[in-house]
Amino acid sequence: MQKQLLSILAILPVTVAPVLAEIPTVPRAVVVDDFGALKAAGDPRLSMDGRHVAYAVEGRIYVVPSSGGESRPVTTGGSSASGPHWSRDGSALYFLSDRTGTSQLWKLPLDSFGEAVQVTHLERGVDSLQFSPDESRLLLSFDDEEEEDSEGVKKPWVISRLHFKEDRGDGYLTDWPSDHLYVYDIAAKELTQITSGRYTESDAAWSADGSHAVFVSNREEDPDVGYKNDLWTVSARADSDSQSPTRLTADDRVKSSPKWSPDGKLIAFLTAEDGVYGIQQLAVVPAEGGDTTILALDLDRWVASFEFSEDGRWIYFLFDNHGGRHLARIRLRDGAIERLIEGDRHVSAFDIDNSGNVVAGIRDMNDAGDIYFWNRRRLDRLSRLHEEYFAARKTGSKEKVTYTVPDGTFVEAFVTKPPDFEPGRRYPAILKIHGGPVGQFTWGYDFASQFLAANGYVVVEPNPRGSTGRGQEFVRAIYKTWGITDYPDVIGAIDRAIELGYADPERLAVTGYSYGGYMTNVVITETDRFKAAASGAGHSLIAANYGHDIYQKWYNWELGLPWDNQENYDRLSPLIRAGRVVTPTIFLGGREDWNVPILNAEMFYQTLRQRGIDSQLVVYPDSHHGDWDQSYSKDYLERVVAWFDRYVKDGRSLSP
Repeated sequence: MQKQLLSILAILPVTVAPVLAEIPTVPRAVVVDDFGALKAAGDPRLSMDGRHVAYAVEGRIYVVPSSGGESRPVTTGGSSASGPHWSRDGSALYFLSDRTGTSQLWKLPLDSFGEAVQVTHLERGVDSLQFSPDESRLLLSFDDEEEEDSEGVKKPWVISRLHFKEDRGDGYLTDWPSDHLYVYDIAAKELTQITSGRYTESDAAWSADGSHAVFVSNREEDPDVGYKNDLWTVSARADSDSQSPTRLTADDRVKSSPKWSPDGKLIAFLTAEDGVYGIQQLAVVPAEGGDTTILALDLDRWVASFEFSEDGRWIYFLFDNHGGRHLARIRLRDGAIERLIEGDRHVSAFDIDNSGNVVAGIRDMNDAGDIYFWNRRRLDRLSRLHEEYFAARKTGSKEKVTYTVPDGTFVEAFVTKPPDFEPGRRYPAILKIHGGPVGQFTWGYDFASQFLAANGYVVVEPNPRGSTGRGQEFVRAIYKTWGITDYPDVIGAIDRAIELGYADPERLAVTGYSYGGYMTNVVITETDRFKAAASGAGHSLIAANYGHDIYQKWYNWELGLPWDNQENYDRLSPLIRAGRVVTPTIFLGGREDWNVPILNAEMFYQTLRQRGIDSQLVVYPDSHHGDWDQSYSKDYLERVVAWFDRYVKDGRSLSP
């Protein structure tokens, strides 16, 4: 569920490491052991003069000239390196590395790219780089450590708050755990705590002069009741212990990612009407307090991230749009928007230099991600991380299709075909539904879809109502109607694939993870068209999760209290209608998943087994909702394909 927790089948890695095994002379189909051969390239950073680009790939930092040329590693293997950060004077490259056991700050001189020097030696490590403007201090965040008794045994969890679970660690939260802010003076090697108390601070950023920090916090009497939070500022000086934070905003909206403008007059941030379906919008507020102004209202798109230009005249930002993520900028003086990087591509991250040049991670069409440089006139690829991978493997083509559902709503979907697809031949097809529900399938190479296609399936990935990329009304359309409003949208995608002659209507399967697993459960209760289903971590009986998973705020806000609103919970619970199911279904999930607990799969599995419907339950030990062991991710894909092969494939092929 939840917007940031997308389907495991939808977010597999999308870029490849520079060094691969020997290439076969004849390209072969993708196999499950190729999982992990594609590694994400991230953290692109432009040097101050715009001449070099640093980026991270599989735990190493690489540098490439922005004019093009050979990428070279500047950190060694055997340890993890991430978060490259160019020094302001251009003399060094900072980065994080765990080469001494914990993640610490390291400094690499640029004149030789020789041996890096360890800068911090903090017991609890450094998890992100937030340099003060003069690079003399770091802004850090540490959570309250879990208490143990004298023998090192964990104390029992004593709970008296509403929100007491997270999908991490042991699941349970100690009473009022807090993430607090600290300032670390690099030269003096001194760590100063600048916030304290029972509240949590997040998304902290420096002021332009380094005197203050801005952060996000919910400091209501009971922060667990609602989603609202606010921006606060606090002194970042060493003598700030006695100073209380100053509240900058006071409204019911949700806020994140604040950043100070270069002249110190404004603070920009992302804001939404609510914490579930409200699209993220770009906003600014005077740094001294005042009215908030929401920018780019007419754009009506989900804003993913942003950065100020060096002169403060523009804000560059990424926004979801029709299965892609694009880069634009807005002029603060008059609100004029310029679209910079568009088309059939997904921009995952970006950085800008003093001249307005951009470096970005981009997935194009059906390609895996690479690092690109945009010089305000053209887009040039700087890295070629996966050419050897694609030269050695067959790739199924990917296209976008459109259709209209019975109520007149226009919907889009991606279709990935088998590598040896023959026009005029109908193939077994898989309806693959994304998680979230607030998210979207995007352009770019997706390993899971390619693996399914390599096994002879047409893979159909709809972006139904509830998806980003289509504006606020489209996202909010599933409010209180999960699996009802969006059901015709996902079914319409498979109907469109049949209409185009790609899919065999007699050989259909359905799958999804998280909200996609929930929708899979919905689909098999509404139709018998699908010969097999694979439901990954999907809700089945909503009321059974109340007080058991992490979503009490969500349920209370949208559905109400279950004892007062049983109809709302039952109407959206596919398990209530499990008596209709005739589809053989495999249920898969993590044993320690507190996002969508395995309880949901267990109940649905037990129900189908009692009714004599062929089904199977697969539980992965020590696994949460995501970040699985690679062997489990491979096992998941293999089991899904084996289940579909068993029930869907019969060797038949129909002409149009």
